[in-house]
Amino acid sequence: MKRTLPVVGMACAACSAHVEKKLNSLEGVHSASVNLPGRSAWIDYDPETISPAQMKRAINDIGYDLIIDEDTSAAAIERREFQRLKRQTLLSWGFSVAVMAVSMHWIPLGNAFPSNLAAMLLTVMNMVICGRQFYVSAWRQTLHASANMDSLVALSTLIAFLFSVFNTFLGDAVWTARGMAWNTYFDASVMIITFVLTGRMLEEKARDGVASSIRQLMGLSPKTAHIVGEDGKTREVPVSTIEVDDELEVRTGEKVPVDGIVTRAQSFMNAEAAYVDESMITGEPLPVEKKAGDRALAGTIPSQGIFHIRARQIGEETALAQIIRMVQQAQGSKAPVQRIVDKAAGIFVPVVCLLALLTFVLWLVIGGTPLLPQAILSAISVLVIACPCAMGLATPTALMVGIGKAADQQILIKDATALERMRRVNVMVTDKTGTLTIPNQQIDFTRAGDLPLEERETLKPNAREAMQQLQKEGIEVYMMSGDHDEAARYWATKAGIAHYQSKVLPQDKENLVRRLQQEGKTVAMVGDGINDTQALALADVSIAIGRGTDVAMDVAQVTLMGDDLRALPQALALSRRTVSMIWQNLFWAFIYNIVSIPLAAGALHLIGIDFQITPMWASALMACSGLSVVLNSLRLKWTK
Repeated sequence: MKRTLPVVGMACAACSAHVEKKLNSLEGVHSASVNLPGRSAWIDYDPETISPAQMKRAINDIGYDLIIDEDTSAAAIERREFQRLKRQTLLSWGFSVAVMAVSMHWIPLGNAFPSNLAAMLLTVMNMVICGRQFYVSAWRQTLHASANMDSLVALSTLIAFLFSVFNTFLGDAVWTARGMAWNTYFDASVMIITFVLTGRMLEEKARDGVASSIRQLMGLSPKTAHIVGEDGKTREVPVSTIEVDDELEVRTGEKVPVDGIVTRAQSFMNAEAAYVDESMITGEPLPVEKKAGDRALAGTIPSQGIFHIRARQIGEETALAQIIRMVQQAQGSKAPVQRIVDKAAGIFVPVVCLLALLTFVLWLVIGGTPLLPQAILSAISVLVIACPCAMGLATPTALMVGIGKAADQQILIKDATALERMRRVNVMVTDKTGTLTIPNQQIDFTRAGDLPLEERETLKPNAREAMQQLQKEGIEVYMMSGDHDEAARYWATKAGIAHYQSKVLPQDKENLVRRLQQEGKTVAMVGDGINDTQALALADVSIAIGRGTDVAMDVAQVTLMGDDLRALPQALALSRRTVSMIWQNLFWAFIYNIVSIPLAAGALHLIGIDFQITPMWASALMACSGLSVVLNSLRLKWTK
């Protein structure tokens, strides 16, 4: 069984890596992939060996939660969590302003209540009320011999706080007695928490746009339907109560609740037909005529008329539900580069802790006890500025946006590997009947005087434009047809295709794909029938036409839901842009950490430059780095 379940409590790449590792370690789980920006886990498991409740308990043990109740809305949980995060952030800013006010003596408190003591109490309140989640999470991670972003935040703020408490009560006795000045750093503790919370809140808000495609698809499913009783009267019922063979009435403007067969239809234009807008599923702009015996799909909307349907596929079996599931699984899949990033994220936090310790030791070696405050602050800055979030979000965020944008254009991509491979395609092999031409129509090749061929126009709209665009981009196109030579040449010419083969069998299509691959080409195969499945299975990228056979769609990695073949060059262009965005994100994420960690450690002091990133600014930069990756990925949504 395969399911996509929401995960609560993940904050960085290390979190998603821990959840994924735990799920994959469970007996009965065949494979699991965790999507950080999507806050979800795609799990393939044996229900006879392990249940969702057992998986939930295992995830709870390591400090996270798996939502297994189908009645619990993941969107509602996310909204509730965002509101809680928003309240914490605003309150933390209030504590930050108060701590700064007393620390900088903007508010005179007098000798009866020293400013350091007031700052300490305010900081404790901020850590307990607003930052409690960091310490709870860090403790749970420690119990399981692991660490994540929360561990860095908890460790850095505790060090700054404890050092400040020490100075508050023993500063004069220890430092002043030795002729050394001392300070407290309560403002650093409180500002680190504030900036991290602010960054997460902004990141969550921006991430809301990343998952918009899935929400739009889910929004196509109505909550209620009109069921026709034995007495012929209709009543409104929840969609979840509909059973196979129930008769349903669908009115103008309502959404079809399930997949079914039309039993009767009427409209003011036609006494025996209604007209349905299927553009949200197929991308076709014109309403489709529906008569008795025709199939109606869940999520489509009658634009004219009223009709009855007999329920055939309900719940998770509808075409819309399968599309949603395919997009979710694709967004949760991992590109090859993500495997490398996951391994890096797994050791990132421990490495940062070692770098912070090394920074502390080096400062003490260089300057001894007088530089102890500098050593502590430098170590704190290193802990805070390091950001596994940016690195962990770089790939999955771009993938979610890219695959979601493809779904908006009626291009369904099964996994990240297919999306990554499409950018390298330089040869496309296409079937003719049902792919380039409209099925179930024939051509009369009888000679008529000197007019060379009589024909009825059956080439799909925009097919020639699509083929020309592909070839303009340097992609060779081959048309494969079972027709005789004259017909194959005719249709190849009509479609603007230079290379074609006639009288081909399924094995011939497979042989062509294999030969092109042996020549070092990256081959995409486009087809719609059972006779295309051999070639589809062998191709580097397999593309099925959505109105083709279920077998072809099952084999294919990419499915075009409509008949507009311009989606082919669009899919390839989107692949190139998405992969380019992934590498941009990874580049800046790695550059950020490579540059910022030495600056936070105070490396410039070694060459005589008196500059260093303080803990407060380190937390601000860390928050901005993760947010920048999400915002950069969102640019894909507005790319034409």
